[in-house]
Amino acid sequence: MIPEDVIIRNLCQILADLHGFSSVVYGTACKEENMANVDLLAKSTPSAPIKIAALEGCIDLAREVDKKLVKYRRHLVTRKKLGNIPQGYCDSTFLVETECTRFGTGEGKGYIKESVRGCDLFIMVDITNYSLTYTVCGKTNHMSPDNHFQDLKRIISAAMGKAHRINVIMPFLYEGRQHRRSKRESLDCAVALRELGQMGVSNLITFDAHDPRVQNSIPLTGFDNYYPTYQFLKALVNHVPDFHVDNDHLMIISPDEGAMSRAVYFSTMLGVDMGMFYKRRDYSTVIGGKNPIVAHEFLGDSVEGKDVVIIDDMISSGESMLDVAMQLKKRNAGRVFICCTYGLFTDGLQKFDEYYEKGWINKVITTNLNYRIPELLTRPYYIEANMSKYLASIIDIINHDVSVEKVRSSNEKIMQLMKLVRQ
Repeated sequence: MIPEDVIIRNLCQILADLHGFSSVVYGTACKEENMANVDLLAKSTPSAPIKIAALEGCIDLAREVDKKLVKYRRHLVTRKKLGNIPQGYCDSTFLVETECTRFGTGEGKGYIKESVRGCDLFIMVDITNYSLTYTVCGKTNHMSPDNHFQDLKRIISAAMGKAHRINVIMPFLYEGRQHRRSKRESLDCAVALRELGQMGVSNLITFDAHDPRVQNSIPLTGFDNYYPTYQFLKALVNHVPDFHVDNDHLMIISPDEGAMSRAVYFSTMLGVDMGMFYKRRDYSTVIGGKNPIVAHEFLGDSVEGKDVVIIDDMISSGESMLDVAMQLKKRNAGRVFICCTYGLFTDGLQKFDEYYEKGWINKVITTNLNYRIPELLTRPYYIEANMSKYLASIIDIINHDVSVEKVRSSNEKIMQLMKLVRQ
């Protein structure tokens, strides 16, 4: 006999494949009534041929997205039964080679190795990839977010305004944490967004922005902010045995007041309770550019015996997240799952390893939208929420100039997945 939990996980995987947007739109195996989106795309015309220019720090993700996009387009051509395929509509690859070289002084230049005239150009950049290096006067430096942002502007400049439209895919929003002013401070994110707008960028695509209200700085430029909620849930269902979604077994936790909206959405969609921690800080002291946390205070019902999902936009050093996990275990919580869009791990993995060995955390789930240290991928507690299929769907629907709400909202997919899990 096949164990029940194995059957459920396999069914959930099938459902995830069948009811993800890309599969609903392009999957030839889907039922006719579930293919409204493919009909929408079949009736629309792409604005221009797609070209994806990925900076070096984002090339691995770009290759995954390119493979998905090529597959989707071939399915869509079959669906449309096109005799004359528009130029560039169904290429073997949409990637164009780019290069950002540097002189001995550290100055640089961007280079696009083929024409992008008349193309819908999507430029992908990961500003968190510090693994790349460059040389200045014989000394090796690691790439910082500032370096990546400067290279992005170089590639935009190299397009020379010949592209039909320039779209920037920047999953981790540059300077997104410096989004508001306190005293005499710079507003780095707003300045960067306005600079991109002035350079001719039509759309900026990001994921789980620290504060989406920063788009108010560019009200006439496209700004699309997406969330990986469905991908988190799919990863939990597929990799966690006996994952029960009800008030008796599960609770969603916001680690601070800034993550409240994410936790409220997740808990509402799953129909379970939510709790929140708030940080008491020492505002008389500044360490590492921020006020140190004195204590985490909890607001919410009892977590005793329940699995808990801590959800936030990023793991930076992880200190705050780990402290929340420890506080939950002291309150006799069951398994602790951490879901964050970006796993930066700026202080390394030692503390996470320690907490896993002590049983204070069970799984850490992050997306593949940013650079992750190779050691993380080998950890027994790590799960990847793959975003390449979702990102390919976003690119395709933007290129067809139809409403992005078809991919922005995950409500229907989550409800379908939860219905099967509960059955």
